[in-house]
Amino acid sequence: MSAFPLPRLSLRFIPVWRRNLRVWRKIMVPSVMGNFGEPVLYLLAFGYGFGRLVGDLGELPYMVFLASGIVCSSAMYTASFEGMYSAYTRMSEQKTWDGMLGAPLNLDDIVLGEIIWAATKALFSAGAILLVAAVLGLISDLRALLALPVILLAGFCFGACAMVVTAVSRSYDFFLYYFTLAVTPMLLLSGVFFPLEQLPPTVVAMAWALPLVHVVEIVRPLMTGAWPSQVPLHLSVILIYGLVGLTVATALLRRRLMR
Repeated sequence: MSAFPLPRLSLRFIPVWRRNLRVWRKIMVPSVMGNFGEPVLYLLAFGYGFGRLVGDLGELPYMVFLASGIVCSSAMYTASFEGMYSAYTRMSEQKTWDGMLGAPLNLDDIVLGEIIWAATKALFSAGAILLVAAVLGLISDLRALLALPVILLAGFCFGACAMVVTAVSRSYDFFLYYFTLAVTPMLLLSGVFFPLEQLPPTVVAMAWALPLVHVVEIVRPLMTGAWPSQVPLHLSVILIYGLVGLTVATALLRRRLMR
């Protein structure tokens, strides 16, 4: 038997997703402000602060360059947080998953539902920042709307990777390692704050192995009035990370919870 058998996918994940949506609606305002406030603060502080020092990056004002990066990084942070802290709380502290397993659901349905919910939260957060960017005049045209399905796929990718960490974590403290060793390096090395070409070639090669840079490479052109190149390659990398994360997380959680 394979060490990581493929998850059994079905539409039974939808009740899990709907349950999380209903709970979120009760705390929607503080949740949105939490996921929305910090990225917008980054956008305004770095955009207007560094923007005056940096000026234009090629043909793009720095504020425009930064806005697309913040949209992508917000999706990463929101999905990662939801796939770790919130999912771990429902699994370990609140025992919500135990109650779900008493319904006609299996663990694979719950894991997929949690990951799809993390992707949905990422879409909410990034979509709100996209709206702010539009209000500030940082978006060129309606092509920016095509970034939304990419953000949803990115949320699935980062939510699945976060669920792998949740599957092996024994406390909330463990998540700090993932943020320090994975999320923060992706934030700094994926072209969010400055062009990827400014980095040494070895670092650039490492960055291309990470999913966030591929999200940025699609979203930034769409937000700045251009069409991205190598779209199949970028989408493939994001999707592969998500599917591998889903498979590994499901297998590890089976071992942990279904003994």
